[in-house]
Amino acid sequence: MSEAAVVWHDRLEPEDQARADFYALLARLFAAAPDAALLAAIAAAAPLEPVAPSGSGRADDDAKTIADAWYSLRTASAVMDAEAAGDEFQALFVGVGMSEVSLYASHYLGPQSGRPLAEIRATLASLGLARRPGSSEFEDHLSVELETMRMLVAGDAGRAPATIAEQRAFCETHLLPWAFDCCTAISTSPLANYYRQAASFASCFLALERDSFAIE
Repeated sequence: MSEAAVVWHDRLEPEDQARADFYALLARLFAAAPDAALLAAIAAAAPLEPVAPSGSGRADDDAKTIADAWYSLRTASAVMDAEAAGDEFQALFVGVGMSEVSLYASHYLGPQSGRPLAEIRATLASLGLARRPGSSEFEDHLSVELETMRMLVAGDAGRAPATIAEQRAFCETHLLPWAFDCCTAISTSPLANYYRQAASFASCFLALERDSFAIE
C-alpha cells in the first residue's frame, strides 16, 4: 500500500472503513469463489454489534436484519468447503453456454433504462476510473460496481474518498436499480447454497446503504 493510500485509510471514520470493507468483501465474493482462507476469515470475523437506534424505524430494522444476515454468512462460511464453493460459483455464474444467474446490470435493466454499460463507462471516466488492465469483466458486472463503491468510500492510492453526494449518485444510478433483482435471482436459484447467504447479506447491506443515503 502506498503512503498516500495509508494517509486516506487513516482518515476514514470507523463507519466508513466498515462500509468499505463490506464492499470489498462482496466484490471479492462475486468476482470469484472464496478460497479456504477467505472462508475461514469470514467465519472468524466478529459479529455485527447492535447499534443505538437512529430514530428511523426503517434504518433500525435494516441494522438488525444485516446483523442476522452477517451471522448466517459467517455460519455458512464455517462449514463450506472451498472446492464445493468453486463448483457452485461455476454452476451459478459461469455455466456452459449461459449462466444460471447473470451478474451483469445489462441483464436486469430493460431498454427503457438506456445503455447501462455505456453509461457506467462514462461515469467511471468522469470519476477518473477505468477497468483494470487484464480484467475480463465488463464494467456493469456486480463485482466491478461493488469495488467501485469501495474506492469511492475509502479512496485508493493517491485518491481521496469521494463525497457522500458522489457515493450516493453512483450507488443510486448504477447499483441499486438492479442489484436487488440480482440478489433475488441468486437466492431463489435451486443451484444456490453458499451464495444464497452471500446474496442475502449483499441485499441487506445495500438496503442499509440505500436508507442511510436517504437520511443523509
